[in-house]
Amino acid sequence: MPRLALYTFGVLTSPLADPAPLTREFYDIGEAVYRKIGQHPGYLARAEPAGGEQGVLFEADWGAWGEFAVPSWYDKGRTAETTALATTLSLWTDLRPAFDAIYTGLHREALNRRYDWFERSGHPNYVFWWVSDGAIPTWRDGVSRLEHLREHGAAPHAFTFHHPFTPEGNPTRTEGIGPKGDQVG
Repeated sequence: MPRLALYTFGVLTSPLADPAPLTREFYDIGEAVYRKIGQHPGYLARAEPAGGEQGVLFEADWGAWGEFAVPSWYDKGRTAETTALATTLSLWTDLRPAFDAIYTGLHREALNRRYDWFERSGHPNYVFWWVSDGAIPTWRDGVSRLEHLREHGAAPHAFTFHHPFTPEGNPTRTEGIGPKGDQVG
């Protein structure tokens, strides 16, 4: 059965290593959000450094999730001291559980504060795509799909909650997700 891959990417207003209260607050709430989402029904896995290295992105060993990569528009630091991004790569059973995990509870509270922590870039900040059972998406896959979404809009190859597709590539709508006018069928 196909699984749903989700890649998220945001540029922070200051590096993760910045001791300012807002940066520390984002980092602290992020750990709690990860724990909560990891317990959500429909969540399968997320990319984590193989060595459990916290705060290191570019140099970490990500195992089967591949070499760490970022979109072409990211132009900030790449060291532990200068990195100013937050990104995730995860697997889900379907759109509904992903939506419920993202738009409820602690993650919803964090989303409500996103402009305290993230720059408004004008670029998409997340993308979905379907992967075959047993496949593990890579960071490069996520970047490629996000850039495809930015350049071409939603398609079976790269889509959003508002314009989703089935594993077979057909437009779909999950009840309560996206504009009412997008309902297909």
